[in-house]
Amino acid sequence: MPLRETLVRVDADLAVGRVPVARQRLRGLVSSFPHDLTLRRRLAEVYRLYGDAAEAGRWMYLEEDRHADETAAFEARYGSAGRRMKALAWQGPEAQAATAFAQGQLVAVRTARAEELGRPVDWADPASWRDDPEGQYEAPSEPWTVGGVLAGVGCLVAVLGVVAIWLNGLLALFD
Repeated sequence: MPLRETLVRVDADLAVGRVPVARQRLRGLVSSFPHDLTLRRRLAEVYRLYGDAAEAGRWMYLEEDRHADETAAFEARYGSAGRRMKALAWQGPEAQAATAFAQGQLVAVRTARAEELGRPVDWADPASWRDDPEGQYEAPSEPWTVGGVLAGVGCLVAVLGVVAIWLNGLLALFD
């Protein structure tokens, strides 16, 4: 769907109170047009309707006239530079930013991530700034819980019951 037509639908959705639908349309547009700061600003306005300062701050992060409280909420929710890089959903070099301020913000986040990892990172190559580019992430081991053990035992009993019923039916065929 073309950009203008989608924006018309966003306006219509907001006019009749379909805020979640408008939000989803804008998220899709930002994904398709990550360099369009106007779309990011509109998405931030929708998140303000929800009262979600962190998400409003996320989408206004590249704007000079952003609200300090929203920026702080965004930075608190996305604590590391790597999480911020992912959250900003930027694609390509910083030079594609529409304003010098946005370009500076992108450079600052990328530089902070490079310092965290101890190697150069690039917006155009998400594998370069992820924690585990080779996909060798191993989930931390957690201690067993009573609920987890009971769930496991319940699954085992269910599987054994199904096998017993199947075997009983198989034996009945040969009697």
